[in-house]
Amino acid sequence: MTVNDQNDFDGLMRIGRIVGLTIKTMAEALRPGMTTAELDAIGAAYMKSQGAQSAPQLVYKFPSATCISINEEVAHGIAGDRVIKPGDLVNIDVSAELGGYFADSGSTFPVPPVRPEYQKICDTAKIALKRSIDAARAGQRINAIGKAVELEARAAGLNIIRELSGHGVGKSIHEKPSIPNYFTKRADDRLTDGLVITLEPFITNGSGRVYTADDNWTIKTPDGDRTAQYEHTIIVRHGAPVLVTAV
Repeated sequence: MTVNDQNDFDGLMRIGRIVGLTIKTMAEALRPGMTTAELDAIGAAYMKSQGAQSAPQLVYKFPSATCISINEEVAHGIAGDRVIKPGDLVNIDVSAELGGYFADSGSTFPVPPVRPEYQKICDTAKIALKRSIDAARAGQRINAIGKAVELEARAAGLNIIRELSGHGVGKSIHEKPSIPNYFTKRADDRLTDGLVITLEPFITNGSGRVYTADDNWTIKTPDGDRTAQYEHTIIVRHGAPVLVTAV
């Protein structure tokens, strides 16, 4: 999607704020001993209170309102009876729709006490997201974003989940273009003013390989390695992009 007028801008910012506040509300409630279903219910209730719909449920019939992925789960974790424990890395990914506009965001929350090597994954992923935001400028090639993420991960001695990438968003939950988190010559299209995309580095201490679990949704690492993801929906500008999902 490209933002064409004030209505587009206002609609995106409205749903972006709801998505950001849903994650904030869930993060404030997150505690050891609760199940992911309990955490998901908090997010679902907040979205409903704002008149928004869960995008994964609306578009893909996803089994829960939000995606909650723990430890070896990289993405698309289904909320259920899994109990959150001290030391876990809990990723909360929320995408929602309101008035025909979609926004998408995610964050990984370490549950104290967390091993230093796992905290490093989170810290690196946060910095990688910042680097990707800095690289997202109208006129710049898409692969500059992946290059920035890849350089940050390599400098920390970590890897990227190459199968997962950012993407266009706005009028649907997943749109073109794809935004790889590594440098590839194929991603040489130029970013344009007003383009709405998500940036979401996935950083891991493992090989970077993943597989889809038997539930046909949850993406996991094959060897139990940890992953952190941080994500914002942005509007590309010639200068600093607009952070749609920041709160």
